Amino acid sequence: MSADDPATTIEQDGPDEALGRRLLAAGKLQEAGLERAQRVARDGPALHIVLTRLGLVSESDMAEALSAELGMPLAGVADYPDEPLIEGSARFLKEARVMPLSVAEDALVLAMADPLDSYALRAVELLADKPVTPWVGLPADIEGAIERAYGGGRSSIDEISDQAMVDGEEIAAEDVARLRDLASEAPVVRLVNLLITRAVERRASDIHIEPFEAQLRVRYRIDGALQPVDSPPNQLRAAVISRIKLMANLNIAERRLPQDGRIKLAVRGKEIDLRVATLPTMHGEGVVLRILDRGTVELDFAKLGFAGAALDSYLEALERPNGIVLVTGPTGSGKTTTLYASLARLNTPDKKILTVEDPVEYQLDGVNQIQVKPQIGLTFAHVLRSMLRQDPDVIMVGEIRDLETAEIAVQAALTGHLVLSTLHTNSAVGTVTRLLDMGLEDYLLTATVNGIAAQRLVRRLCESCREPYAAMPEMVAEMRLDAIAEAAGLDDAGGITLHRAKGCEACDGSGYLGRTSILEVLAMTDALRALVLRRAEAAEIQRTAQGEGMRGMYEDGLAKAMSGVTTIEEVLGVTRDA
Repeated sequence: MSADDPATTIEQDGPDEALGRRLLAAGKLQEAGLERAQRVARDGPALHIVLTRLGLVSESDMAEALSAELGMPLAGVADYPDEPLIEGSARFLKEARVMPLSVAEDALVLAMADPLDSYALRAVELLADKPVTPWVGLPADIEGAIERAYGGGRSSIDEISDQAMVDGEEIAAEDVARLRDLASEAPVVRLVNLLITRAVERRASDIHIEPFEAQLRVRYRIDGALQPVDSPPNQLRAAVISRIKLMANLNIAERRLPQDGRIKLAVRGKEIDLRVATLPTMHGEGVVLRILDRGTVELDFAKLGFAGAALDSYLEALERPNGIVLVTGPTGSGKTTTLYASLARLNTPDKKILTVEDPVEYQLDGVNQIQVKPQIGLTFAHVLRSMLRQDPDVIMVGEIRDLETAEIAVQAALTGHLVLSTLHTNSAVGTVTRLLDMGLEDYLLTATVNGIAAQRLVRRLCESCREPYAAMPEMVAEMRLDAIAEAAGLDDAGGITLHRAKGCEACDGSGYLGRTSILEVLAMTDALRALVLRRAEAAEIQRTAQGEGMRGMYEDGLAKAMSGVTTIEEVLGVTRDA
């Protein structure tokens, strides 16, 4: 490289200092995080490497900062070739984290995860026997391109699995000492790290590792649907599961009882929390890892799917000084995220907020969060009683599971506190019936409940490839789409238009990208209170609520389908039981 090259210039000026300033100015890094990384970098790798390894700056943010600071182009996915451009070792390219993008007679363009790595740059110059022009590349894109071009049809998981095999024989689960050694060896460590990294890259919410007699199956839950992925060989199942248990500080010798733990690590420059749950099965221990990626959690009501009258009704209930606000739905319907968004809105310096959760999924600054521990008697009810002596303004209860918890929540609401909680019911009106069946007095329910939101999650259509089509007249008539469009304020002058999933590179061929909620919000009015006090049927309460303007979950879902947010099939799939 010449003295005029941008990388040489920035090296003379101090790249780490310049990058640190740029990241701070862009709001991608906190001052405390920079100071922490600087301490680590004094006797170790360069600061820009430490920042991503510690999870303080994501790899994508770092790549953009390097590109801007060095004046180098940032390689996109389309820039990477599918065939090898130079003869060389894929292992060297992976270790150096570089990938040739194009080759001409007098130059080679090289994507580099670390464009300040002069050793890797000169090594490629010697290998190609021509000058090299460096570009900045995302590590994930570089690794994927190397696997496509040099893998010969074999995935990285296959290659690492071959290295991890011990004479082709499976180690007995009872051999704890040997399992512990194997689980700590480099190939198994890399294998588990790769499974986790790929899950994060594909936006998975869970990793399912399931041992069967003839195979170890690994699946990712992406946008609510399970998808099979490349799995390690069956002979490594005990080693892989033992590695995960070691990372979660679980007892690898205990295979007869379920265990729960947590893992905290940096993946692609982001801090990720993993909730680990093991379960004994016929052919070994099944493991589910729940991925809690704070960077992907949107605590914004509009992005969660709240809009229009439903949002207004919910915020009105939320902004009252006392009472109970409930969010209901089955497991995995986004209830906890809605509660966190509610807390984020209420979290102001003049309010003290306490939560009791099982488990604490995300840590919120300025909110006092408590994890229940039933094994030592620290239950929801026990913590709630102690909470009231802490002078809180807002209390969040992870879930109302029994009458005792419900009664304490009611007492807290009656004594001037705002209480947020969840309940497992299928609809907003069904929540009223459930609380009465639980044994809660009707007069207490009507005196304290401000509002109830029932919700489900549906997959969001990929905006890059969704395909519009005209709804058939029979469908419009049967599902009352024209009336729902009119009520939602949608323009249907040219007929009802729906969309279907198609699939493209942006959504990994699925046709969907992310999820949103469909919901109904029941505001407790005087008319509804009168119906509850005389123990009216749920159907009558539902009719009255809709007569007062409540839009049902089914109608909200169809309105979002007609807006191009999701598909009719997604809505019908989650509202048939609502």
